Amino acid sequence: MKNINVLNIKTPEGITFPLILAGPLTRCMALSIDFFLVLTASTIISKITMLFIFISEDIVQALNIIIFSFLFLSYTIISEWYFNGKTFGKNILGLQVIDIEGFPLTLSQVVIRNIMRFIDSLPFFYMIGGLTCLLNPKYQRLGDITAGTLVIRTIKISKPDISSIITNKYNSFRDYPVLAARLRDNIPPEISGILFKVLLRRESLEPEIRFEIYSEIVEVLKKYAKFPKEATQDLSDEQFLKNCLEIIFN
Repeated sequence: MKNINVLNIKTPEGITFPLILAGPLTRCMALSIDFFLVLTASTIISKITMLFIFISEDIVQALNIIIFSFLFLSYTIISEWYFNGKTFGKNILGLQVIDIEGFPLTLSQVVIRNIMRFIDSLPFFYMIGGLTCLLNPKYQRLGDITAGTLVIRTIKISKPDISSIITNKYNSFRDYPVLAARLRDNIPPEISGILFKVLLRRESLEPEIRFEIYSEIVEVLKKYAKFPKEATQDLSDEQFLKNCLEIIFN
């Protein structure tokens, strides 16, 4: 029986990897954590706006609503963009927003999915978003459908022993720590596992098949962190993969 909580993503290079979809209940719990975090901040700020209550109580209440909405929108956009699809609530519950094809988010996707929250939250208690998420086979709310995103459960994988694969050869990728960190943070655990396995099984693969598989995986990895030409031009596909493996697991 097929597990409806797992979505198999097939890259243009023909590599398939599974993603565990986050269900509505877990997403609701993460949203609640973020909601109360922002609510706490806006409550503190409201102490300042109360100084203007002598002007109009209605104006103060409207101002507080605007401040909360601005804080929540800013918080979710900034968090998901700078922390690779994770807010504080998502991080606690092991959730992550990704592109529907399994690649890292773009800024436009982050902005679109969060602006659409205003529609998803209508008419009250996230009714539209909740119903859409329940009825959608990929558990997407309207914001996800519009932005082309998914919310998945992240998998923590144990650090493998890569000493038998990695030599002491100079790793040119370490000269670019920002790009190396981006690769380490962005790459899904499923692809990391595939990378480790194909390098570990190097001797059991026919040369032609090995070269073809390595070339396909290199093209996938390049989408997660684009190292400059001077760092990659003299590398074979195999050494490119070894450099990536060392960055990811060391």
